[in-house]
Amino acid sequence: MLLNYVKLLRLPQWVKNTFVFVPLLFSMHLFDSEFLITSVLAFLLFCLASSLVYIFNDIVDIEADREHPLKKFRPLPSGAISITGAITIAIIVAAFIGLLLPRFNTEFIYFVCGFLVLNILYSFWFKHIVILDVFSIAAGFAIRVLAGAVVILVPISSWLILTTIFISLFLGVMKRHSELLLVMENHSTPSRKVLSQYSLNFADQMATVAAAGVIICYALYTVSERTVTAFDTENLIYTTPFVVYGIFRFMFLEYISHKGENTTKIVFTDVQIILTVILYAITTVLIIYKVI
Repeated sequence: MLLNYVKLLRLPQWVKNTFVFVPLLFSMHLFDSEFLITSVLAFLLFCLASSLVYIFNDIVDIEADREHPLKKFRPLPSGAISITGAITIAIIVAAFIGLLLPRFNTEFIYFVCGFLVLNILYSFWFKHIVILDVFSIAAGFAIRVLAGAVVILVPISSWLILTTIFISLFLGVMKRHSELLLVMENHSTPSRKVLSQYSLNFADQMATVAAAGVIICYALYTVSERTVTAFDTENLIYTTPFVVYGIFRFMFLEYISHKGENTTKIVFTDVQIILTVILYAITTVLIIYKVI
């Protein structure tokens, strides 16, 4: 029963909330305990908020999920947890959010509320509208980054925000591509109505544009005058190959291995992705904090 509730809260999906730490990493305050603790608390609050969103979305989508070859095994559609039980957990999570939220500054509270409103709109409307569905996902990641910046009161580069938007668009499109393949392989009716408005060719083209956007925006961020001045080095450009490799590796996993539907699973299981992220983080820290 406990495992079912863990699945309901989608704890592995909390990895998406690490985007809150992006401003901290590039703020040059990563090893400042006050900044670090504040960012960790912000991360935990977004974890609670995202779990609340997942529960809400699962309740709304319970009938559609029962028709999905993989989602039908989730706690709600499988019947392992009742709707009443899910609502009870949602109320408890919402109560914790309500208790913690006043401890943060006003700007951060606005972003958390905006995140919740965006996901409510997504659950009822946006996910049924072609293109707007993946843009809504991208907006959620952008909100995490912006919230991570305002909570520690540091500015963030526009290029970094654009990189975040493009990488989340890329992951969203890859997910749609994977879902389309799953529907075709099982000769089933799409569990998402919006999938009927996509095609593999269209998804491929969108993914190519988004992937190019990630690489170009990040590369421009590393060489921008503001970045070079802030970090007093031009060496950040040497982190670009890690970003390019990560994008290409993810595309390989989707187009060749057909594993792109579950982004979180890839992050936790693919050795090359894990090593790329670790090496990127280490290299970035060494460059920004003047170790190399």
